Amino acid sequence: MMDEDKTIERADSKPSTEEEIPMNLRSINGNEPTEGNDQLNSSEEKPQETPTESNCLQRLRETFAGPPRELLATAIGNATMIVLLCALVWLDHGSEVLPGGNVFGIIVVCSCAMIGGKLVGFIKLPTLPPLPPLLGMLLAGFLIRNIPVISDNVQIQHELSSSLRSIALSIIVVHASLKLDTKVLKKLKGVCVRLAMGPCLVEASASALLARFLMGLPWQWGFILGFVLGGVSPAVVTPSMLLLKKEGYGVKKGVPTLLLAAGSYSAILAITGFNTCLGIAFSTGSTVVNVLSGVLRVLTGVATGSLLGFFIQYFSSSDQDNPVWKRGFLVLVFSELVVLSSLYFGFPGSGEILCTVLMAFVTGILRTRNKEVIENIVRVSWIVFEPLLFGLLGAEVSVASLRRESVGLCVATLGIAVLIRILTTFLMVCFAGFNTEEKIFISFAWLPKATIQAALGSVALDLARVYGDTLLEDYRMDVLTVAFLAILITAPIGHLLMGLLGPRLLQKAEHQDKDENVQGEPSEQV
Repeated sequence: MMDEDKTIERADSKPSTEEEIPMNLRSINGNEPTEGNDQLNSSEEKPQETPTESNCLQRLRETFAGPPRELLATAIGNATMIVLLCALVWLDHGSEVLPGGNVFGIIVVCSCAMIGGKLVGFIKLPTLPPLPPLLGMLLAGFLIRNIPVISDNVQIQHELSSSLRSIALSIIVVHASLKLDTKVLKKLKGVCVRLAMGPCLVEASASALLARFLMGLPWQWGFILGFVLGGVSPAVVTPSMLLLKKEGYGVKKGVPTLLLAAGSYSAILAITGFNTCLGIAFSTGSTVVNVLSGVLRVLTGVATGSLLGFFIQYFSSSDQDNPVWKRGFLVLVFSELVVLSSLYFGFPGSGEILCTVLMAFVTGILRTRNKEVIENIVRVSWIVFEPLLFGLLGAEVSVASLRRESVGLCVATLGIAVLIRILTTFLMVCFAGFNTEEKIFISFAWLPKATIQAALGSVALDLARVYGDTLLEDYRMDVLTVAFLAILITAPIGHLLMGLLGPRLLQKAEHQDKDENVQGEPSEQV
């Protein structure tokens, strides 16, 4: 009986021993591991216990352990594509790819702008979203222009640079037009219209007065400068609003939805007002003829845009292959054709802008199901032209051509106009059901300037170059300087204010998940 009990105990003890010491080596005859076996096991386990290393060394080992991945692979792939593109163009054109050629200049500006945007994106502050990449793109173009060795070898013809910026402007108008939502406009009603029109028109008028009496610009150029400053930047406002909306801040009263909807209307209003003032400034002949021709261009643009919108819908029907991609392609090509044609024939004005707006708007209204796909197509094209737009704008600003007194007056004009805009925005959202904290947040969220200023700031420069008047070139340089400073100052400040004030001034929705509440404070999440 004793032998049987011992046998049963040994049989019961085997599974527990295997669970507790899974790595122990057993002898051949099945006996318990000896002291020598324990020493052997400990010697085999030691190589597995590697000391803790720094994160930098671990990343380097992971990066170079095998084929390149992530950032290194992206850099190598992009560099390879650029080299292949240069080789193809060099075989056909030769000198254009060499230093001093147009293709070489475009590749350098675009590549440096992308790198600058990536570097700025790596700057992350606690409790704040990353800075907008457009700041790095702008500074990259500015450095290319003002470093002597680089600026001598990077040359782009003014006509080509103007065409690229005009294409970027058409993409901005199409993207803003597709964002127009009649349902949101009906729901928000008066407050959306007041927020879109009030601050833009008041800031444009105030800037015109300041430009007239502080900077000495004519009234036409004062209003040109005013509408350059009047638009709010969707590239800065949209990411911050989407992040706050995702976290539930201000969702109950529709603050993010209001700012996203009003931003598109404000951008279109600023571009339309700018082109109208630009047409008046460069017009010749009697005032009556200029007014009638302006009205005729507006009516022509409205009719043409509506017809093109219906054409895109009904001649790229759903029974064809890839109809959505065809609609997106037609919208982009028609918009660029309209804008470039107006510049080619010398008819700057608001007609081509209204044509583009109505064409994209009608396309989005008639095909609401495919609207998001068309927006994605436009967004892909914007990824290509965004670094070109901001890089080319920065490359137009030369430190040697700036005057100290002019820079001071530009900063003063910008600062006073921004203060007037903040106060006007606060008044525009009164009697709309918002509390004081929400009104303060909306006022500061309506501050950033970037995309509209980059697109419009150099349009007057291109026209002044065509006319070849030195006085007009001085005016356009003041407009360009104010646009550059507006992006450089208001974009990061507005971005930081939205990230800081959003969690503190906006109410968080009560229907957020419990997991989100456990993660930490609301400000830490944003």
